[in-house]
Amino acid sequence: MTTDKKNIALVTGATGGLGTDMVKQLMDDGYVVAANYRSPNKAEVWKAEMEAAGYAPQLFQADVSDFAQVGNMIEQIEAELGTVDILVNNAGITRDGAFKKMSPENWDAVMRANLYSVFNCCRHVINPMIEQGYGRIINISSVNGQRAQFGQCNYAAAKAGMHGFTKTLAIEVARKGVTVNTISPGYIATDMVMAVDESVREKIVKGIPIGRLGGTYEIAHLVSFLASKDAAFITGANYAINGGQHVY
Repeated sequence: MTTDKKNIALVTGATGGLGTDMVKQLMDDGYVVAANYRSPNKAEVWKAEMEAAGYAPQLFQADVSDFAQVGNMIEQIEAELGTVDILVNNAGITRDGAFKKMSPENWDAVMRANLYSVFNCCRHVINPMIEQGYGRIINISSVNGQRAQFGQCNYAAAKAGMHGFTKTLAIEVARKGVTVNTISPGYIATDMVMAVDESVREKIVKGIPIGRLGGTYEIAHLVSFLASKDAAFITGANYAINGGQHVY
């Protein structure tokens, strides 16, 4: 399958709440979207739901915390679609707990899924982007990478590290037509957040000056903007989108 140049977007962790709206928005923008997933069972259900909504992204399986698996996935995407022009590093997990009780396994799992995955994906797409003189890399961090959050030493460290990575890679490829930016969402109305007890959600909302949870579509629109050709002068930036919960 062939596509027009500068028209292929890869979204990792595509089957989650944020990933789903990112995929839809990028497809609405005209991109051919490669949707990364890890769990086949979830992906099959997700694909059916997307098709019912009028979307048909191309699915590609890989555990993005594994460098070799990512390499195989990128090779498959390049063979079937072409060079990845837009990379959205959206995959991630949490393993929360007070640091005094945190296991090395939970530290490592979060660092690998949230930070190593960014290295793995960027490392496999950056040279083709440089060679073609165009690329957009968008890393999905978190408000908790900007501020303190009890029980998330692992997650906060990984998400803060993501932006340190973003800033340095951005200046390395700034003259190559490739931009690298971070988005740091606050509390968003994903299925995971909406599944928590209503009383807990009410406490969360009280801490958000705008007075509500963010929408997944709002994150997707910011991804759309940073992925566009018109965002060529923006690189190394960290976009806070948290309803005023953390300002600086």
